[in-house]
Amino acid sequence: MEGLYEEAGAYWPLLINVLQALVFLVVGWVVAGVASGLVRRRVERSPRFDDTIGGFFASMVKWLILAVVLIAVLQLFGFQATSLVAVLGAATLAIGLALQGTLSDLAAGVMLMAFRPYRIGQYVDIDGTAGTVKDLNLFMTELVTPDNVQIIMPNGKAWGAVITNFSAHATRRLDLTFNIDYDDDADKAMKMITDLAAKDERVHDDPAPWVRLVNLGDSSVDLGVRLWCSAADYWDLKFDMTKRVKEAFDKGGVTIPYPHSVEIQKKAS
Repeated sequence: MEGLYEEAGAYWPLLINVLQALVFLVVGWVVAGVASGLVRRRVERSPRFDDTIGGFFASMVKWLILAVVLIAVLQLFGFQATSLVAVLGAATLAIGLALQGTLSDLAAGVMLMAFRPYRIGQYVDIDGTAGTVKDLNLFMTELVTPDNVQIIMPNGKAWGAVITNFSAHATRRLDLTFNIDYDDDADKAMKMITDLAAKDERVHDDPAPWVRLVNLGDSSVDLGVRLWCSAADYWDLKFDMTKRVKEAFDKGGVTIPYPHSVEIQKKAS
């Protein structure tokens, strides 16, 4: 019986270390989450930084704390810090080969933060995937589409792709095309469009609204319109101008022709 007690007692230090390790991991995870949240909120409140930096620093703080916790847990089981450094150094090549994609995403995340091709809240198109940037951390970029679908993109793919940022500048140019019939007065139609643009406060005076006859199509005369506005007003102005021009054409007797084609039949001789 004494042998059983002695054998069970031999496992007590290991059991205590396991319990301590679990406590360290749980506490470390909680502390990492709280610390990253504090960093994010602190940066977001500062007028010198934007939300993109807050998310990036919060992610960095979280992973650094978790790395320290992991080293502390390993020391409970007899691994010394110097030994850990030696082991990590020896395993660097293997880890690098196994995690090439992850390390690439990490490096790309640093580059994205350094050059800032997009920021949180901006609407971007990354290699054909469009959405509003919701988060940017060490490894991935989170986009949200206009219909509220979440898209997670690895930073490595984002950094190596063509990035179109629709929100980078405060103003945008709205391009519209309206078709009128060949029998209608093009000058009259262009004046109607110009008057509508002048009445809309969202249309900027500089550069001035641009309305020109741009093409003689197969079944219509094409009028091109270029209006400058604030980026936030782009879509509302596009839809409103399209509706108002249609209503003005209907009221003023300007015809928007249907596309048509001419069919030629050859009679048999």
